[in-house]
Amino acid sequence: MREYELYVPLRGNDGRAVPRRLGRLRRQLVEQFGGLTHFPQQNEGFWKIGSFTFRDKIVILRVLSDDPAAETFLRRLKENLKKEWEQKDILIVIREVCLL
Repeated sequence: MREYELYVPLRGNDGRAVPRRLGRLRRQLVEQFGGLTHFPQQNEGFWKIGSFTFRDKIVILRVLSDDPAAETFLRRLKENLKKEWEQKDILIVIREVCLL
């Protein structure tokens, strides 16, 4: 079983909020994986490019799957989100997990 965490930006690169987009993303993930966990508390991400440090507000969405096609789905989703949300990147973390 694998756990996938999506670190979802709450604002586009232009500063606009993305709440409607977030709702659509949650629906897509529930449709694909049968459920998700949404950590709605805002978190901050920081990254440095040259001498400038960027800051972003994010939420975390988590799904679990034992389907080998999950990673392919999420790779495609990531590329689509980067284009649609005008992001340089969207972080997705993969962990192997065991369920009790």
